[in-house]
This record gives sequence, structure tokens and C-alpha cells, in this order.
Amino acid sequence: MEQQETTKAPEYFTTTTTTTEVVSIPVTPRMSTPEGLTPSGTRSPNSRRPMMKSSSNAWTPTSLISPRFLSPIGTPMKKVYINMKSYLEEVGHLTKLNSQDAWLPITESRNGNAHYAAFHNLNAGIGFQALLLPVAFSYLGWSWGMISLTIAYVWQLYTLWILVQLHEAVPGKRYNRYVELAQAAFGERLGLWLALFPTIYLSAGTATALILIGGETMKLFFQIVCGPLCTTNPLTTIEWYLVFTTLCVVLSQLPNLNSIAGLSLIGAVTAITYSTMVWVLSVSQPRPPSLSYQPLSSPSFSTSVFSVMNALGIVAFAFRGHNLALEIQSTMPSTFKHPAHVPMWRGAKIAYWLIAMCVFPVSIGGFWAYGNLMPAGGILNALYVFHSQDIPRVLLAATFLLVVFNCLSSFQIYSMPVFDSFEAGYTSRTNRPCSLWVRSGFRIFYGFISFFIGIALPFLSSIAGLMGGLTLPVTFAYPCFMWILIKKPQKFSFNWYFNWTLGWLGVAFSLAFSIGGVWSMVNSGMKLKFFKPN
Repeated sequence: MEQQETTKAPEYFTTTTTTTEVVSIPVTPRMSTPEGLTPSGTRSPNSRRPMMKSSSNAWTPTSLISPRFLSPIGTPMKKVYINMKSYLEEVGHLTKLNSQDAWLPITESRNGNAHYAAFHNLNAGIGFQALLLPVAFSYLGWSWGMISLTIAYVWQLYTLWILVQLHEAVPGKRYNRYVELAQAAFGERLGLWLALFPTIYLSAGTATALILIGGETMKLFFQIVCGPLCTTNPLTTIEWYLVFTTLCVVLSQLPNLNSIAGLSLIGAVTAITYSTMVWVLSVSQPRPPSLSYQPLSSPSFSTSVFSVMNALGIVAFAFRGHNLALEIQSTMPSTFKHPAHVPMWRGAKIAYWLIAMCVFPVSIGGFWAYGNLMPAGGILNALYVFHSQDIPRVLLAATFLLVVFNCLSSFQIYSMPVFDSFEAGYTSRTNRPCSLWVRSGFRIFYGFISFFIGIALPFLSSIAGLMGGLTLPVTFAYPCFMWILIKKPQKFSFNWYFNWTLGWLGVAFSLAFSIGGVWSMVNSGMKLKFFKPN
């Protein structure tokens, strides 16, 4: 009987049901209905207004109906409707989610923020390639060296802004990878061919170069620390490559891009520190005799042209990292009110301001200290060759150790797109996520393949020019074309002309720098090394 009375007056009673009985608890009657509540449970501003008199002259279709029948939809369904409406207003649009993304390293975690973006961009944007910039200056000289470095920095900063804006250019779609954005702009087949090779080549080539640098630097660090106490049978250079590769493979077991944010922070801090230490130590020491700032002369005009093209390729390679911009941004949550491009651009601005504070002093200070006597391996090689006896062993060893830490960290972020490609192929065929053993197998395989490539190609300054040429469109050309094809600016406007011009200039420079890199590889006889072996 008591239960029947409860159902007769639902607006004045709430029922609490247990396993044994129904208890009715009287509450104070309210004139406001549950529709006046926001999804968070707080009362909306409309419910705080003074209660209108029932004798109002305004007539509504429900003015003669009891409050119990104000809505044909029951109260529980109404709450669901209100909550869903608020959610859609917050999101702004429905993003099409791919279930496979939850299994892949780049999109597995979506809790990134502006700090993570700054760490990842710094780790990807600065590193060993900055140490090679004085080599480019030795071929270009002061004027053309500074002009090319400044233009390259401003140009790549503009194309980075384009990529950040295009990440969610289409409502309801996030382009989580560089290849996905290229396919949206150029078409499925053409976009795959244009973007897949340079991005994978850039990641694999960078990983190979990092193994070369990391192994050689570990060897020199051991020699400096050990000194005359070293054993009579020290490890060979190839064995040091193997030691470094093993460390990289162990660290690569971290599952996804957000999980290596701590490593990216270590890589960023070490890169800034050793870049500053290298140019400060070089400038503080007496300059070598017979130093000159004239560009290196070549026996023929064609040789001089190819050398300049290779040097410009080194400058272009110093600003690689755009193949990771969309991937970094995809690790962040995004809604209509809080889009991912805001924290991404905030972190990128901080990162590239710090990058400028490193690459320009290294280039200027390194060329001022060594001029055209700069070895092919870069400023760190010059510091060891000219001043290994003048600089305290502690400082020299600390510099080399910081380089090793940075190379270990950079290997992880540049290898992540390759890991993602491996696992994407596996999950698309098996329709299930990679197990721990499969994921570890992919990463061990990739690490040691890079090791074997490093043994076969033990040189750096030549491969840096070739990598800069082949991957230049990723940074300088493709983003401009993507902006035109996706955003569709008005034809023959300044924006239209500007992006078409930059895009085709990037393609032309890519061809020229690639030719210069190939010539430099052939001319060097594949004998150049980052450090002179002892």
C-alpha cells in the first residue's frame, strides 16, 4: 500500500530501493524541475531567477497541464538528453575514431600537453646535426652561411605553423600522422608515395647517424676517462656501435610516444647544455694558426658548385623534425573549445626559440674558432683534435657524455614513426594489438638493422647533405602544397602565390641538394668518419 502511494506523487517523494524493502523519504517540494540542472549537477542560471507568479498573462501550450505531465519524456531520459547535449556542445563536433589508433604507439596515449610538446620538439629539432653547421659555413663563408641559416630557420618555422593548423583542418577528422595528411592533400596513392619514403628515410637515416655518433662518442669518452690506464685490448669502433645500439634497443621498449616524454626532456636538456659548452669552449681557446674565413677552394667550378649544394643540404638537415610534428600533436586531447593546436603551438614556439639560441651560436662560434680548418666531422671533432690537451679532462668528458645521452634520447623519438608503421601493418592484418613479444621483436629488429647500415656507411657529413636534400620537401615544400590543396586560398591572392612559390623552391632545392650529397659521397670515397679513429 505504501509503495502505491509513492508512485502516485513522484514529484514530492524520492524512493530508495534496497533488497528487502522500499523506503519513502519526504522531501521539501520544489517548483524547479530536473531540466534546470546542468550536467555537472549545479543549478543553471535560469533556475536562480525569481519564481514567476502562476497568474501570468503569458499562455503556453502546457499552462493547463499538471507539472507531472510537462514532458512526454520521462525524467531519466531527459537527464540523458541534457547530458548528451552538453557533451556535444563541449566537443563541438564528432571526431571519427579509428579503433586501430588505440593499439599504435603514436596514438595509444592522448594525455599530452604543451610541456610534452616542447620536450618532444626540442628533442627532435636539435641534436648532432647542429654540430655540423660550422662545416657548411666553411664552404659558404660568413655572408652566405648566415643568410642561408636565417632563411632556413624562418622558412621551417612557417611550415611548422602550417602543419599545426592542418592537424584538424577538416571538422571531425584528426590527421595523426604526416602520411595521413599527405594522402588527404595529394590523394591516397600519390600522397603515400610522396610522403612515406622521405619520412621513413629520415627516421631510419637519423637513427643510423645517431648510432655512428653515439658509438664514436662513447669510445672517446672511455678513452678520456680511462686515460693511460686503459687495457691493452680496448673495444673497437664497431663494438662501441654495438654497445650503443644495445642501449637504444633497451630504451625503445617504452610503449608509446607519451611514455618517452621524460627521455625527450633529458635529450632536450643535454642538447642545449652540450651545444652551449661546445661553442663556449671553442671560443675561449686560442684559435689555430693559419686560420682563414675564406670559403674552401675547389679545383674546378663544378666541384665548387657541388660542395656548396652539399653544404646547403647540411643546413636543411639541421632543421629536420617536421615529420614528427603531427605525431606529437596527436598525443594531445582535443575538443572544440580546447583544440590541440593551441598547446602544440605554445610548446613549439618555446622549443624553436631555444633551438635558435643553440644553432646560431654553434654556427657562428664554431666557424669563428676554426674557420676553414673545420674537420668534416663538425665542431665536436674540432674541439677534440685541436684542444684535447688544453681543456680539462672533466669538462671534455662531461661534454661527450651529454652527447651520448642526447643521442640515446633522440633515437627513441625518431624511431617511433617506424615502430608505428611496423605495428600498423601487423594490426591491420591480424585485427588485434601487438603482444609484448611482437612489439619487442619489431624494435630489436629495427635497432640492429640500423646498426648494420651504420657499419656499411661509416660516414656522416656526406650522408647529412644527402639526407637534407632527400627529406627537404617534408619540411620546406609539402606543407605549402598541403595548405593550398586543403585550405584552398583564393586563386592569385598573395597567400596563393606565396605558398606555391615556396613549395616549388623547396622541390628545386631538394633536387640540387640531393645531387650535391651524392657527389660528396662519391668524392669522399665513403671514407669520411665523424671522428678520426685511433
